[in-house]
Amino acid sequence: MKPIKVLIVEDETLIAARISVELDELGYEVTGMVTRAEQALLHCQDMPPDVILLDIKLKGQMDGIELAHELNQRGNIPIIFLTANADEATFNRAKEALPQAFISKPYKKLDLERALALVASRLNAEREDIVEEKDEDTSYILSDRIFVRYRDKMVKVVIEDILFVKADGNYCLITTKEKEYILSVPLKTLEESLPTTHFMRTHRSYVVNLTKIEALTDNQEYLTMGGNKHVPVSRRFKPEVFNRLRMF
Repeated sequence: MKPIKVLIVEDETLIAARISVELDELGYEVTGMVTRAEQALLHCQDMPPDVILLDIKLKGQMDGIELAHELNQRGNIPIIFLTANADEATFNRAKEALPQAFISKPYKKLDLERALALVASRLNAEREDIVEEKDEDTSYILSDRIFVRYRDKMVKVVIEDILFVKADGNYCLITTKEKEYILSVPLKTLEESLPTTHFMRTHRSYVVNLTKIEALTDNQEYLTMGGNKHVPVSRRFKPEVFNRLRMF
């Protein structure tokens, strides 16, 4: 299993640095340390983590709870709240953001370790459910379907059912409305096999099925697909994306 990637959103830099060191000792990969909600949103767009450690009290226009709600609308990244405010009102407000856990500050390393271990266990179980094909032979990519190994068998994924494909190193994460599959080919290789009439790149890490787009966010930086899934549109690809959308 690859290391679990963690983003730290904490406005006290000394605490963030301490957490980063402890996570490194525990075997996690820290993708970044940011102090404001706006920075966290940009980081998640460019380098999505597996888990977010999020302080409730943040400087700026959004606090941690508001940021959690925004992140929930854009994707499904597990959140662990850090808070020095353990009062009932804050807890009830934060609970609506559906976090994986709460850690009170000043925190104990053991509490941090246990909370992350629970999330990591669930994430690793999900990864095991998505069995990764190690053979990079692309013969199972056909004109209208892709065969991928899921659990103990090869399953068919109809190309027109794909919502979007996300790059993950030398692998692709294929997302449909029901499931996610991992295919052991780079995004560029798979992109060349997909019909250009319906698929196009919207971001360096994403290729989307234009027929599955349901809406654009108000800031026109994300596409809504599959009900609650959001795919980023980078500045580089935005003009071409909007031009293609006029055809559908």
